[in-house]
Amino acid sequence: MTILEVIRRSAEFLGQRGVDSPRLQIELLLAHVLRTPRLKLYLNFERTLTEPELAQLRELVRRRAAREPLQHLLGSTSFCGLEFEVNRDVLIPRPETELLAERAWNHLSPLTSHLSTALDFGTGSGCLAVTLAVKCPAARVTALDISGAALEVARRNAQRHGVGDRVEFVESDGFAALNGDSRCDLIVSNPPYIVTGEIAALQPEVRDFDPRPALDGGADGLDFYRRLAAEAGQFLNEHGKIMLEFGDGQADAIKNLFQAQKWIVEAVENDYTQRQRILIARPARA
Repeated sequence: MTILEVIRRSAEFLGQRGVDSPRLQIELLLAHVLRTPRLKLYLNFERTLTEPELAQLRELVRRRAAREPLQHLLGSTSFCGLEFEVNRDVLIPRPETELLAERAWNHLSPLTSHLSTALDFGTGSGCLAVTLAVKCPAARVTALDISGAALEVARRNAQRHGVGDRVEFVESDGFAALNGDSRCDLIVSNPPYIVTGEIAALQPEVRDFDPRPALDGGADGLDFYRRLAAEAGQFLNEHGKIMLEFGDGQADAIKNLFQAQKWIVEAVENDYTQRQRILIARPARA
């Protein structure tokens, strides 16, 4: 079979099984198998695939048709222009979280009077912690996660991008493992915010392959925001801030949670689709 025949047949097969953008998906899988840039496929449509190549591709297409995420099949995904390893131990980084990362590094970058510090609460793949360390060469980042398996992925991502010496990985249930005297300039987090009762209705790629603890935000989706509002302030410097991602329709409830705990909410910002997505706040100091 030629490259063009494989693309056409596989795209039809994936489309019949409910996979979004099936043509793009098969092109990315095929480029992965052939170890070539995707656009080069268009220059070689008549090339015949070998049996080993076809066998490898068939297996990947079978798994994608079973709704295993493309990122798991490729072994990585792009975030803020950096490539991150992902697997079933970590949440796959979403494009909207890139805006949170950008806001975070813009806050840290001007802090030249001292070594800037940040804390990533629930680091997962390490996409936020590692990106901050890459974008802010003078910063040190602490990455917290309750999952040791997730932290191993995050460590490898830090090493991949040459910042392993500036990111400290701490296995912790919330802030429990931190020294009570720890202070930082920024706390950033994309915590679990899906309502428990809504998880069953998520896309199979998310419901069946993302780790459940990285999704489940409790009965109303706000469990981790309550914890952050109550506990995070003590770990911030005098002018420190917290920046959080949240789900659709949660802005007012989260804003109220933080204000009730004496935080000053500086902004609630929209994502690229104009949905409210990021809260920026600082503790009200006496």
